[in-house]
This record gives sequence, structure tokens and C-alpha cells, in this order.
Amino acid sequence: MNAHALARYAALCQDEGIVPIVEPEVLMDGDHSLERCRAVTADTLRRVFDALYEQRVEFEGMLLKPNMVIPGKGDASYPAAPDAVAEATLACFREVVPAAVPGVVFLSGGQGDEEATANLNAMNARGPHPWQLSFSYGRALQAPSLKAWKGDDANLAAGQAAYLHRAHMNSLARSGAYTADAEKAAS
Repeated sequence: MNAHALARYAALCQDEGIVPIVEPEVLMDGDHSLERCRAVTADTLRRVFDALYEQRVEFEGMLLKPNMVIPGKGDASYPAAPDAVAEATLACFREVVPAAVPGVVFLSGGQGDEEATANLNAMNARGPHPWQLSFSYGRALQAPSLKAWKGDDANLAAGQAAYLHRAHMNSLARSGAYTADAEKAAS
């Protein structure tokens, strides 16, 4: 099972003095509701933390890299409002993620760049939380810069500016200070 493999990886990392990043993910593909994503995410995280406990992983010495609780892209409610995502994600995590885990670094999981930023911001605006909430976005951080760059050296500065902008917006979201006005002002 994947939970066992993640836990074994985490234990081996800690045995070598490395901080493991444990990455269970519930995909947003499909037509599942926000509520269904919450239930599946909670079940997945329960199994992962049970396996981590069995492997004697020190929760204080790991990072969790999960999905946010969001409806599937095929659900009529997609995308859900940031407040709904924040409420569902935080309720799920309070139920199953030990407070000893120091940090949660979210996957963007196929969300749009501004959507992922707004969702992270909504969670941090509701703090404080037992864990630090941050981002470990791939697509949602890089997509705007790749779009601006277009593989053309003439667009290199535009690609770099787009990346810097997105990183700055996520930094604001990390502290709950992101706003639509900040998004527009920095563009």
C-alpha cells in the first residue's frame, strides 16, 4: 500500500538525518464533490499517519505535502470559493493531522495559479493553526512564467517577471495578506 511506502521512505530519511516530505495526494480529476474530497482526503491521511506511527516516524521532523480539499474539475461547483476550500481543508486537517507536524506545504494539484494562491491565503487568514501552512507548487508557480516566456529568448525578462510576481503573491498568501488588489497592483 502507498501509505506503508510513504512511511518507510520517511523513516529511512529520518534514520539518515534527512527531513522527509511526505506526499499523499487525492487527485482533482473526476466529478467528486468538495465533501467527497474531504472524506477521501481524511481517510488517506489517517492511513498515512497510522503507517508513519507504525514506522516510528517523528512527526516533529517531517513535512506534509498534501492536496487541498477541492471538488473535482468535473463537478459543477468547481472551482469552489476559497472560503469553502479553506473551511473544508482545515476541518479535515484538524481531524487527522497531528499538531506535532510543523509544516504543511500544499500541492497546487492542477489548480490555476491564482486559484491556488487564493485558497492558501484563505486558510492562512483563518489562523493561527497548529502547523505552518505554505506552498510547494509546481504548475501553479511555473505556468505563468512559461506562458510569458513562450520559449523565446526575447521574452526571458517577461518570464522572469511573471515568476517573481507569482512567487510574491504566494508569499503574501503564506501570511494571509494576499488580495485581488495586490494581484492587480503587482501585475
